[in-house]
Amino acid sequence: GEWEKALHLLSVMMRDKVEPNTISFCAAVSALEEGGEWAKALQLLRVMVQHRMEPNIGTHNAVINACDSAGKWEQALQLFRSMEQSQVKSDTITFNALISACETGGEWEVAFHFCTAMM
Repeated sequence: GEWEKALHLLSVMMRDKVEPNTISFCAAVSALEEGGEWAKALQLLRVMVQHRMEPNIGTHNAVINACDSAGKWEQALQLFRSMEQSQVKSDTITFNALISACETGGEWEVAFHFCTAMM
């Protein structure tokens, strides 16, 4: 699939000493999101941090969306909490993805909490 190509290109960049940037990683995370590879998306987020890059809101949102698509509301919530600790500002897309993930997981009370937090 496309996510395999994206990860391959990222590894080729690193192998050839071409330093990937936030955009490179975000593109790969988005491909993983599209491919339903939520665990790999989370792992790639950790790799970014190991390379001393700060994942931006778009990268975080893509990983939360990947967790939502896979029904992994707890991981989405965990990522949101780590965003807060890292002082990454959430946006409407973040909250929508969290609400959707909680809804998918049957956690309507948690989803309601995020609905009220947006107001």
